[in-house]
Amino acid sequence: MPSAAAGYHGPPELTVARALGEWVLDPWALAVILLLALAYLTGVRRVRRSGQDWPAGRVIAFCGLGLGFAVIATMSFLGVYQNILFYARAAQTTVLLLVVPLFLALGRPLTLAIAAAPRSGARIEAAIRSRTARILMFPAITTLVLVVLPFLLYFTGWYAAGLTSTGVREVTHLVLILPGLAFFWTLLRVDPVPKAYPYVVALWITGAEVIGDAVLGLAIIADPHLIAAVYYHALARPWGPSLSTDQVLGGGTLWVLGDIVGLPFLAAQLIQMIREDEHEAKVIDAELDAAEAAEAAEGAESAEATAPGPQEAKPARPWWESDRRFAERFESVDNRPEP
Repeated sequence: MPSAAAGYHGPPELTVARALGEWVLDPWALAVILLLALAYLTGVRRVRRSGQDWPAGRVIAFCGLGLGFAVIATMSFLGVYQNILFYARAAQTTVLLLVVPLFLALGRPLTLAIAAAPRSGARIEAAIRSRTARILMFPAITTLVLVVLPFLLYFTGWYAAGLTSTGVREVTHLVLILPGLAFFWTLLRVDPVPKAYPYVVALWITGAEVIGDAVLGLAIIADPHLIAAVYYHALARPWGPSLSTDQVLGGGTLWVLGDIVGLPFLAAQLIQMIREDEHEAKVIDAELDAAEAAEAAEGAESAEATAPGPQEAKPARPWWESDRRFAERFESVDNRPEP
């Protein structure tokens, strides 16, 4: 143990106090975070100056939570111990892959860009509606990339390279965020999307992603070989769990934390479903009111044109026969063609 301790040059043993108080400056990550925050806040300022409303909740989601969790992932104790503890890097991976993109997407950056720069916004919308975007952003493809990417990270030389190279590490951070951003963008549908798929599809896709997290965690836990064994043996960490236990803890972190992150995503989906149903109900009510008003006006005109006398009132059609979603299902048998 003394020889191992003499060869170790990393941070001291991780405790609760150090988990709350240990921070490290990552200049590359900080530069990207500040640029994104500046761009977003500049867009918000332009939109509000033009007289449009931009709710504070979206600013909080993007800058406060999305970029805030990016700071936590790269510069809190997760950044301090990312090259020391396997489970710390696993937690960092989950935050960058799922948590940061979720809140960035809820900030509606595309909607903001379109509203802040209308001329460029037309080109952005055209690119979003293009055939290429519809193919690349197909939910099955974005989910597959989101699930496969961590497998490539942990079961190839990519993981070990990120432990020894600052450039590889910083690129890895960015690469982890992008698939998650595409995944949440296309399924939440709070921004313009290439194609709006039913929320039932989103729920199935979310289930597939949760299963993918579980499979990844179990694969790491069950792997008899140490991932990046050469690096961790050379590190000679004299404190904390053994290397094999550390890897098991990391697999469990990827599994459990990934499933926990799915809860706010499901909540966001349910909220969007409720809002969409409420909006659709209002549209249908307005259409039905307009149709009733038109029928009443036609009835009044025909009554004036005919001879005076008692008129038989025309029975009102049930609402489900007027609703375009149910009209075909409840079509009268008398109006259907003979077999």
